Amino acid sequence: MLTTGTLPAPPTTSAEQTSREPRSRTRRRWAGLGVGLVALAVAVALSVAVGSRSLGLGTVWQVLWHDDGSPSAAIVHQLRLPRTLLGLGVGAALGLAGTVMQALTRNPLAEPGLLGVNLGAATGVVFAIAFLGVGTATGYVWFAIVGAALTSAAVFALGGSGRAPTPERQVLAGVSFTAVLGAAVWAVLVTNREAFDRYRHWDVGSLADRDSAAIMQVAPFLVAGILLALALGRQFNALNLGDDSAASLGAHPNRIRALSILAVTLLCGAATAASGPIWFVGLAVPYAARMFTGSDHRWILAYSVVLGPTLLLAADVIGRVLVAPAEMPVGVVTAFLGAPLFIALCRRRRLSAL
Repeated sequence: MLTTGTLPAPPTTSAEQTSREPRSRTRRRWAGLGVGLVALAVAVALSVAVGSRSLGLGTVWQVLWHDDGSPSAAIVHQLRLPRTLLGLGVGAALGLAGTVMQALTRNPLAEPGLLGVNLGAATGVVFAIAFLGVGTATGYVWFAIVGAALTSAAVFALGGSGRAPTPERQVLAGVSFTAVLGAAVWAVLVTNREAFDRYRHWDVGSLADRDSAAIMQVAPFLVAGILLALALGRQFNALNLGDDSAASLGAHPNRIRALSILAVTLLCGAATAASGPIWFVGLAVPYAARMFTGSDHRWILAYSVVLGPTLLLAADVIGRVLVAPAEMPVGVVTAFLGAPLFIALCRRRRLSAL
């Protein structure tokens, strides 16, 4: 005898579950990226509106499109807008550089500052100031790129040598080069007062007092590095499977490594030349991105372009508010924010047992 009622739903097969998981993961990734874009928009608005003289968003919007010659318009167009644009470019560059370095070394502790790349760029700038009298961002950028390139190649070569190369060797190699380059920099500065006076205002890492001309000078290098880094996402996914597996999929491991070093050199060299050394952005951004994206480097790189400038602009705004009406350089704020994260990651990876 047949009974009426709701029939039980057929059991879900494992294939159906598998097909649903990627769709839900993709939706989650897009949603997270949307939230990141909203946070970036808020950071941009605060960066233009907040300072020693706070401006309402309505005032900012009005003078942004209609420069009426008022003091508010001068503040926005001459000071805060160039500062915000520089923060967007430098933040994206440092976030991507950290992601590329972590993908290349398979080391979540890799970061341009920790591995000495930023200091290598700074060393190039110091030598340009002290021995060649260079004093503009146009001159800085070439020497910063050369310094970043030499340091990147040396750290990767030293950290990847030996019978048992490990991620920790990369960190140790970076720390060693940081110590040597730091000593070389200060050996030059203490014997050259003029170079010291120029360098000390640039060394703290700041977005302030940079005009539109300086931004335009480094923009081509930043854009080239960003585009190159974004193009490497699929190759990084293949490289994570190992050199043999990557080669079987049509990838070229040595070419990927060479392009990665070129991308890091362009990104770190241009960012350091424009703003000075800024630490820990390249460490925190990929770590935060992986929380939403998993291990797919195409998504991690996309998130880094959004989260990097969001973090840097937020840190810059915090630096303006904390000691108002004075300002704390953004490099100091990111160091305070990033040091606890680095300690937590070190404990998680049990580096203290080495």
